[in-house]
Order: sequence, then structure tokens, then C-alpha cells
Amino acid sequence: MPPSSLPPPTKRRKTEGKTVTKDLELQITAAVAENASLNPLSDLLHIAQNASYPRDMSKAVYSLYRVFVVIISSNKLAPGGGDAAKVVRKWVWERLDAYVNLLLGLLQDEEATLRIIALDILLSLLKHLSSFTKSNPDNQPQFHFSHFRHIVQGLLLCPPSTRHGSTASFAGQTAPDVRDHFVNTWFAVHDDIRWCFLRDATAILSKYSSVDHPNLPGNLLSIMEKLTTFPTGPSELNAWWVEELGKKPPKPKNGKADEVDGEDEELRDVENEDEQDDWKKFFDDDTNAKHTKKVVGVQGRTHQLTFHQSLHSLQAHRAVFTRTWLTFLPHLSSTSTGFNRILTTRALNIMHRGVLPHLTRPILVMDWISACVDLDYPSFYTRLYAFLDRDVLHLKHRARFFRLTELFLSSTHLPASLLASFVKRLSRLSLAAPPAAIIMIIPLTYNLLKRHPALMGMIHRTQDADGPFIDPFLPGETNPNITNAIDSSLWELYSHKQHYDSAVSTLVRIFEEAFTKQGYSMEDFLDHTYGTLIEAETKRRIRREPPLVMELVKDPFPHTSGEDVDIVVQGELDVVSELWVFG
Repeated sequence: MPPSSLPPPTKRRKTEGKTVTKDLELQITAAVAENASLNPLSDLLHIAQNASYPRDMSKAVYSLYRVFVVIISSNKLAPGGGDAAKVVRKWVWERLDAYVNLLLGLLQDEEATLRIIALDILLSLLKHLSSFTKSNPDNQPQFHFSHFRHIVQGLLLCPPSTRHGSTASFAGQTAPDVRDHFVNTWFAVHDDIRWCFLRDATAILSKYSSVDHPNLPGNLLSIMEKLTTFPTGPSELNAWWVEELGKKPPKPKNGKADEVDGEDEELRDVENEDEQDDWKKFFDDDTNAKHTKKVVGVQGRTHQLTFHQSLHSLQAHRAVFTRTWLTFLPHLSSTSTGFNRILTTRALNIMHRGVLPHLTRPILVMDWISACVDLDYPSFYTRLYAFLDRDVLHLKHRARFFRLTELFLSSTHLPASLLASFVKRLSRLSLAAPPAAIIMIIPLTYNLLKRHPALMGMIHRTQDADGPFIDPFLPGETNPNITNAIDSSLWELYSHKQHYDSAVSTLVRIFEEAFTKQGYSMEDFLDHTYGTLIEAETKRRIRREPPLVMELVKDPFPHTSGEDVDIVVQGELDVVSELWVFG
């Protein structure tokens, strides 16, 4: 029997599947144009839901994408029409929801190509849905919130893939390639995507607990820590995924949000901003401040801005960013597991450069940071106090240490007894410190006294002249809270008024003046060395020459004994006498 010219059974099934998929796509496209039945859409969706081979799945989801773009672009999902139109619209929305759920699962698929394809299609659908499913009569630009919220849930909650034969290889964690593709293509690029992601992520954090979804905090942090392009000026709000949102919004009037047409249940993309954005009131800056700088862009109370106006308001972007972090950080400390401690460390590592500069008020996260210090560094200030020995004033990285020390002691919530111990210990160490170190200690002490008035008694306390001098300070005590430093004085610094270096003796006199100076910038004093001090002294302009009077004495050690006189007369002087002969 001659060999068959037909393809093998497996290939035949693949070819037949490809043909069926293409035929169904053509039927649906023609039905949309002719306003005919869209029942073939269910058949095409069924093929995608039951595909097991990645190649078949890719063809099916792309066909569905092209079909839904045609449906959306033809305004089949727009509100209006009679009862029949509403029934069809609801049916199409149900098919679209099933398709979206399939794509969300593919974000966790073991096939890398399908993961990226699914994310690209989801974000592309967002653009089409936002542009063609408008409900407001004045044709204002909109953003399809409900569809985007599904995307955010897929990125953070990570539902498993429903493709037959796919194994869950990420265990509920955001796939690294999906995360990087989302951040680099949308989150860090487009202002509307970033603003809406932050708002929806906050809502998800409030709705789902870390106990039921242990990977939620880690998934969100993996995205947030890669955000390095947050806008710092109104002119930087210029990139939009939904292009219509780039249109300049109207000026704020009475703070009334966009009107919502609630006729159709499927139009869940438009929400009442007044109800959902009341939290933004907490982050509003005082617009009546005397020294408010004039900025370009949408201005006004953040909670009174519509969604479109918020996208063009830098303060609104900072507000939603702050809200997300304030909601997120407690999730890291809700359970003291090893994984949460790792996440906390990662959050602290980006706090100074990626979070604090963009918060409306950085002080809002102070309590959480303080709690982290108590958690990860028990007895932190006791350990820091132990570092203050005479060696620390001679170290190579002395400037870096004192820069951090000033930061750690800057909180106004620290007890006065603890701060007094640090001030007193530094004062005591200054007695044996080089001039460059003393020049750092003096302004640091001044700033601490200025910031904490309870310590001012340490420079005004005098010793009773009738009794012996007794310093109550306990230098050997390791606990800075019980050293009795608060009852002592800074006599060590006072002694530097007679220091041999004029820079030290001049600077230390600031404690005798009224504390009217706002404070010293430590950066001006941290990099001094012997070399800089000598250079400054040699370049210092001398206004008056110092008086110099000296009487030359030929023999400062006269001899009176007769025998010694004979030696002097004969000119036979000893070595010491010869050295002291002038002229």
C-alpha cells in the first residue's frame, strides 16, 4: 500500500484547529459588520479555554483579541439602545470577562511567551475599552477602571493558569518577566497607568489580608521598588497610555466629580470619585500658606479634583503614592515571619531614595520606621552609645559616623535623659580629641540643644564655689538612660575657650551667646582635618600684628659661688650655660 499523503493525526488536528479558529474569527467579524448573531464568539472562546498546546493557545487568544477589538470599536459595548441591545451587550460583556480571566491566568503560565502575550493583550484591551465605552454625555476622556482592576489583581494576587497541561511554577508570586515587562513598558512610563495602579493596589491591600494572600506584599513591593521615575514637577506629567487623557482638563470648579451614568451594570469602569477619594483630603497641602510657590498644572484641593484633573495634578500623584505606602507598610509588620523581615529590609533600603522624597509628608512613616528599628535593632541607642569612645574621633570614616548620628538623634520624641548622655559623652571625649573632631562636636551639640530645650540646663549649670566639684555623670554606665548626664554640665566644652587652636576657641563661644541661630549645617564641619585647619590658618587674614617683646639676657643662669665665678671669668662654661648665652 502506498504511503498516505495525509498529515499525521496530531498535525491534522493542529491544522484543523487553526482553520476552525480562523473561520470563526471571520464569521464574527462579518457578523459585527452586518449586525448579525455573535454566537460564534462562544465557540471561539471555548477553543481557547480548552487549548492545551501553547501554540494553539497563542492563536486562539490572538483571534479573540482581534474579534473583541472589532466589537469594541463598533461601539457594541457603548451604552444606549433598546432592551435587545442591552441583552446583547450584557452577553458580550460576560464573554469578555471570561476571556480576561483566561488571560489573567496565563500571567502565571509556565510558557514564557504566553505570559508576555497575555499582559500585552490585557493592556491593549484597556486602551480600546477606555476609548470606546464612554458613558458621559460631554465625551470627556475616561479610563476603564474595572478592566484595569482585573489586571492589577492578576499582577498582585496571581491566579493560576487554567491551560490544560500547565503547571504552576511561580506559586502565586509575580513572574519576574511579567513584572519587569509591566514596569518598564507601562508602570514607569505612563502617568495614567501609574496613578491608577497605585489607587487600585491600595484598594486590594485594604480588601485582602496578608494571611489569606501571603504573597500579596511581596508582589507589590517587587513592583514598587523598581519605580525610579516618579514625577517631581508638573511638566513631567506628559505620558499617557490612554491618549485621550493627555487632553488638558478643565479648571476645578466646585470640586464635583465626573457624573456617573449607572444605567448599565456592565459599565463598571466609571466610579463615583467623591466616595472613593475622600482619603485624599488628608494629604492636601495648605493652599493658604504664605510662601506657596507658583506651579504650572492643575491646582486645587486634591479631594475636589475629578479623575482627569487628578492625572494632571502633581499633588494628586503624590497623594495616591503616599496612600499606597501608608496602607502597604503595616502589611509588612502584621506578622513577624522571616519572609516579612526580608521584605521590611527591602522596603527600608529604598525608603530614603524612592519613597520619602515623593511623600506628601515624610513624617507619616516615622512611626513605622521607628518600629522597624525596635524590631530589628533592639536597644539601638544603647548600642549607638557604646560606639562613642575615644577611637571614634580618630577613625577614617568619622564624618560618615557623625552624619548618621545626627540623623538618629534628630527625633523630637527621644527622652531628654538619653540625649543628655550623648551630649555629655561627646563633651567628655572632646578633651582628648583632635581639633578637627572638636569642630564637629560643637555644632552637633548646638543643634541638639537647639532642638531639645530640656538640655539647656547643661550649659547654664554652675558649681557651688564653697564645695568641691563633683560631676554626677557616670562615664562607666552603659545604659544611656541612667547616666545622670541630665544633672551634669558641659564644662568640658567650656574649657575649650582656651584651646590652642583659634578655630576651636572661637567656635566654642557660641554657647555663651543667645540661641538665635536656626542651627548649623553639619556638612560644613564634617570634612575638616589637620590639613584643612592649617590651610585655613595660613590663609587667615591678620588684621593686627601680635605684640612681641623679649629682653635678651646674656646669662639667664647666674652663678654666685666663688668657684663658679672663676669658671665664668675664665670663659669655661658648661654645655647648658653655653646654650643659654645670647649675643
